[in-house]
Amino acid sequence: MSLAVAVQMDHVSTIRIAGDSAFALMLEAQKRGHRLFHYTPDRLSLRNRTVTAALEPLTVRDEVGNHFTLGEAALTDLSTMDVVLLRQDPPFDMAYLTTTYHLERIHPKTLVVNNPAEVRNAPEKLFVMDFPELMPETLISRNVDDIKAFRAEFGDIVMKPLYGHGGAGVFRVRPDDENFGSMIDMFLAQSRDPWVIQRYLPAVRAGDKRIILVDGKFAGAVNRVPADGDLRSNMVRGGAAQTTELSAREAEICETIGPELKRRGLMLVGIDVIGGNLTEINVTAPTGLRAIKRLGGPDIAAMVWDAIEAKR
Repeated sequence: MSLAVAVQMDHVSTIRIAGDSAFALMLEAQKRGHRLFHYTPDRLSLRNRTVTAALEPLTVRDEVGNHFTLGEAALTDLSTMDVVLLRQDPPFDMAYLTTTYHLERIHPKTLVVNNPAEVRNAPEKLFVMDFPELMPETLISRNVDDIKAFRAEFGDIVMKPLYGHGGAGVFRVRPDDENFGSMIDMFLAQSRDPWVIQRYLPAVRAGDKRIILVDGKFAGAVNRVPADGDLRSNMVRGGAAQTTELSAREAEICETIGPELKRRGLMLVGIDVIGGNLTEINVTAPTGLRAIKRLGGPDIAAMVWDAIEAKR
């Protein structure tokens, strides 16, 4: 069975293939004989009921500096594709939201992974609030009085942008931190969005575990340990990837949220867990597939394509 697969992503020339999960998915699709097509989100158009994009035939190779070949672009009705992989990186802004409105018009006749309506309805730092029993104490607000009260209650806190990504703009604020007022002023000036304020988890020094679920089931995990002198464990911020096993608590988290992920059509999801506390549910373009395989873990890209092919 050969599928026509369009990949909506940041331009393929810009990705770092050693850690890019979209690249892992494309390599596996090509290995299975599926036909790949590439386009960037800005190429989407909607005319009447038809969603189109200028698609380029794509061939990929696991060679740094020589990892892709693109054919000539052709305007294509996306409903003629069998699968669309929604894989551009955040920020999760109005441009990102608009692509979900476009793709919602062709799904599920064309299988969009992940379900675009549910991607829109599940912002990563908001969706997680559906499971407060699994989380550290968390406030989402831009009300200064509420933030000050939360800080007074817990003392040591972390502040981050609600729609941030990749560890950008994440700050730890200790009880005696004199920069707190300036930080509030900076957040207020930079954005009208609320922020996420969480109780600081000292266990982050031992690692922030990225756990991948495929169609609601645990698939693999990697532990990401922050670099010395940095709070953030994201690998793009210098975090070190380590092999890991799933604890009983982490298995409980997967079993709790898995059915809801499956119900929503969120086939590929990455969750972040620190010290047994769920901190984020990543549904836009979750990473970790190549790191897990490189460290001797399962080939999650193959698991994803097994699930897609079963639905097609």
